[in-house]
Amino acid sequence: MLSQVPLSDFISDNSRNRGRDEQQRDMAKKVLLLCGDYMEDYEVMVPFQALQAYGIAVDAVCPGKKAGDVCRTAVHQGLGHQTYSESRGHNFTLTATYSVITPSDYHGLLIPGGRAPEYLALDPSVHSLVRHFSHVHKPVASVCHGQLILAAAGIVADRTCTAYPPVKSVLVHAGCKWVEPDSMAKCVADGELITAATYESHPEFIRLFVEALGGKITGGDKKILFLCGDYMEDYEVMVPFQSLQALGHTVHSVCPGKSAGDKCPTAVHDFEGDQTYSEKPGHDFVINTDFDKVSAAEYDALVIPGGRAPEYLALDERVLELVRGFMGGNKPVASICHGQQILSAAGVLKGRKCTAYPAVKLNVVLAEATWLEPDPIHRCFTDGNLVTGAAWPGHPEFVAQLMALLGTQVSF
Repeated sequence: MLSQVPLSDFISDNSRNRGRDEQQRDMAKKVLLLCGDYMEDYEVMVPFQALQAYGIAVDAVCPGKKAGDVCRTAVHQGLGHQTYSESRGHNFTLTATYSVITPSDYHGLLIPGGRAPEYLALDPSVHSLVRHFSHVHKPVASVCHGQLILAAAGIVADRTCTAYPPVKSVLVHAGCKWVEPDSMAKCVADGELITAATYESHPEFIRLFVEALGGKITGGDKKILFLCGDYMEDYEVMVPFQSLQALGHTVHSVCPGKSAGDKCPTAVHDFEGDQTYSEKPGHDFVINTDFDKVSAAEYDALVIPGGRAPEYLALDERVLELVRGFMGGNKPVASICHGQQILSAAGVLKGRKCTAYPAVKLNVVLAEATWLEPDPIHRCFTDGNLVTGAAWPGHPEFVAQLMALLGTQVSF
């Protein structure tokens, strides 16, 4: 333990907090997301948006910053070198002010990895925050390097946990019962403490956290296909992909000309004050199914991410026939951002109501659809079997509306 800041910094009256905790059982679930500059991009955004899609309120905070401020993120991935690579990710906007939060207002705590935990682990106020959740036995879920914070707060002694392998020595010295990650998707639960190795663990990591909050998932038994391509938007593929996996769905991804195990490079599209979005390299996304082996008849739903991939996928007649198969079968189809370029090219939008990234409005209107203005940009719409969204800020609505079509629910 690096500090001995008293719990009274966050808990001035234990009996009062117990009363508040009891009242929370009858309230909607609300969790806290502990952020910092250069946290890992996926490790903050996937749980942030997935939990909101499930109906859980999430406040994202960072020491020294306020609501509306931005944290930089980092894209970490293994590229065959001796350690992971790093590049700049999206800008993540905080939704609450760290200095004014009341920890007892929250049902659980999430800690992303990346490089942020290295310096957050030195902050005594962070130690006290983490110890509050541990002291009152509320769920704490931490991934990758986030466990540095757990060790610094002194809450891992005699607890079973895992992490990204280089964090092992710190956790062992802090007294944890170390579990070696046999894959980067390793996840361990010890009571209310949930730890994971990397963002590859997200489906199980998020599911365990929801269950620790008292959630029950029903209707998560569908088979869903993702239509992928090079330079699709990074968030727009991974957030819905892992959000649906966490609910128990079987999720397959395909790309024309690629086979299971091949990768698609992705693009980080962000809004940074320019007249259009900026682009940076994103994570490589691993395809898990051969394109030539799939048909609409095998699946319950189709998801089409945006980014730049739809521009060229819309020229592939095999892609268009696949889309027509889903739409003709009245199966749920969820498309976001530039994905609607594919729907337009497939000729399936005539007479439908939909939105898209504003620059795609021409495609939608010329396809004889009724244009729905995405104002604000996170607005999503459902028209029969079709869910459309404008951009990745709309993922909570986008995933929630697809869940409704699939008959999937998270209840508390």
